Amino acid sequence: MTDDLLARHQAVLPKWMPLYYAEPIEIVSGSGCRVTDANGRSYLDFFGGVLTTMIGYDVPEVREAVERQLRTGVVHTSTLYLIRQQVELAEKIARLSGIEDARVFFTNSGTEANEAALLVATNLRRSNQILAVRNSYHGRTYAAMGATGHRSWSASSLNPLQVAWLHSGDRLRGLLAKLDEADHIEAAVEDLREVLATQTAGDVACLIAEPIQGVGGFVSAPDGLFAAIKKVLDEYGILLISDEVQTGWGRTGEHFWGYQAHGVTPDLLTFAKGIGNGFALAGVVGRAEVMNAVQAISFSTFGGNPISTAAGNAVLDYVLDHNLQENAQRIGAILLEGLRAVAADHPAVAEVRGRG
Repeated sequence: MTDDLLARHQAVLPKWMPLYYAEPIEIVSGSGCRVTDANGRSYLDFFGGVLTTMIGYDVPEVREAVERQLRTGVVHTSTLYLIRQQVELAEKIARLSGIEDARVFFTNSGTEANEAALLVATNLRRSNQILAVRNSYHGRTYAAMGATGHRSWSASSLNPLQVAWLHSGDRLRGLLAKLDEADHIEAAVEDLREVLATQTAGDVACLIAEPIQGVGGFVSAPDGLFAAIKKVLDEYGILLISDEVQTGWGRTGEHFWGYQAHGVTPDLLTFAKGIGNGFALAGVVGRAEVMNAVQAISFSTFGGNPISTAAGNAVLDYVLDHNLQENAQRIGAILLEGLRAVAADHPAVAEVRGRG
């Protein structure tokens, strides 16, 4: 049955959509942290649908919230109408974001969220110049791909943005590798000043950065780096966008948002993936003065729809009620300790990375 499905997949879907494993699997059911394929084999899921099924499969609280909304008969109205679930979720996220007088705009994916954040920043600053980080990943659409500093995911050199690139926090390879944390931060700040002085026209809109680079190999910059960088950004009025698509919702263990490890508050924060636990839900948060800078009418047809925000409310409540941030820290410590012990006996492993 799976072989037939694979052939059908290959016949109608583009070849640049990869499938994992030499023998791809079809996941047909899931419960908790385990999934079952079409052949009845059970797996412990360490992947989570690209970090998306954050609290597991078939969670009663989420299922019941979605079913309640379905029973109303209203699956979609668009953001042109009041959506109670959307407002309630926005209130929770604004409160948790750490951003003063926050406004929330919902989208369907992290890519769309980053596009929205870039739209806001470039509108406010009236400039298409941005800073981004080497080895980064921000999405699959035009501007988001242009801000992605990872060759494997850059399908086109065409770009609506003028991008200047900063060094990543990678301490295994690259020009800043092998430096201790204090020297790394100092060198990164010097690099930022050099980039601003030589590669830009001055009126840079923003820096978009992941607190921990996900696709880039779970690279963590030294704690405090973004605070040091933001001091320079503030001198120029440049906004900081924290791409929290993979690092948000307490999954690093130590903090609820990845940016908090750096002792800094971003101007804009993007989120996605885990908040929907499989339902399409994402968005951007920013101060009112920043978010309101878009100078034309805009909305999102499906962003923040009643079904996805019903799920999002249930997911966020579950994360907080069950203290999953503390759980991430505890389990993450166990995994890292075990993996580092294994790696010590395998010289081919250069580094074990991760938080939470």
